[in-house]
Amino acid sequence: MRLCFLVEEHYRHDGMPNAVIGQLTAWGHQVDVVRPGGSLLRMSEVVDAGAHDAWVLKTVSGGPGLTLLEAAAAAGTTTVNDARSIRGVRDKALAAAIGRGRGLPLPPTYAVARPELLREIPAAEYPLVVKPADGSSGRAVHLVPSPGRLEEMLPGLAGEGMLIAQPYVPNSGTDIKVYGVGGELFATERCSPLHPDPAVRERRVPLSAEVAAIAAQVGSVYGLDLYGVDVLLGPEGPVVVDVNDFPSFRQVPDAAARVARAVLGLARAGGSTAPYLRPHASPPLPIPAQASAGAGDSA
Repeated sequence: MRLCFLVEEHYRHDGMPNAVIGQLTAWGHQVDVVRPGGSLLRMSEVVDAGAHDAWVLKTVSGGPGLTLLEAAAAAGTTTVNDARSIRGVRDKALAAAIGRGRGLPLPPTYAVARPELLREIPAAEYPLVVKPADGSSGRAVHLVPSPGRLEEMLPGLAGEGMLIAQPYVPNSGTDIKVYGVGGELFATERCSPLHPDPAVRERRVPLSAEVAAIAAQVGSVYGLDLYGVDVLLGPEGPVVVDVNDFPSFRQVPDAAARVARAVLGLARAGGSTAPYLRPHASPPLPIPAQASAGAGDSA
């Protein structure tokens, strides 16, 4: 197969997706790499309908890669993930509206175009977590304990574009990161970006049925096939605090091969099936189990 990977400069030397590209190449597939943030793009020619079996996006949220992926989708090319689904999670304000509307356990979310508008959030909602609506990789995530502290932080929030604010969910200081790939779910525990502790090392953890069901629902709600979900175990149960398309898949065993097989399966199937996924090495969930198109595909 012939595939096109859109890889932002930020990920130029990153293990993901370079390891996947290497795996696909080793299996005999042709992989073209386009770096949208470091190239002059002649848009009338860069998307050649039919030249590739699928396009894959690994870029930062604010980069130009998603525009190229959407252009490829408009030309009829299969994209991984579905370009519309990526847009739905990269805009965190939009993702909150979609998720809450479809029954996902997300915190109430405020969105503002200017930082000073955050002053209108009731004091009873504090402490707040404030972050850019197009943020990624934990960039510019702030814990704001009080309205007084917000006033001090406002100058530093300027220039971040649209912001979202959510009431802080009390937790142990660690996040559960669930990865969905190839019809399976894998869970890791890691230090929260709001509570940096160098003693906490990321590690694989068992995936409870409750968190697995939520993570599977995330894939279905947003229409994602390769994704990550950040979950906090709050006093009232699990809360989804972030969703990422094409994450790092750290701690996932044989991640490069698993992701490569999933990409090939989606390319052959012609796109997303947005499946419910099954937790890895765990009993089946009490929800419809439909493996992704990439599950079980050979190289």
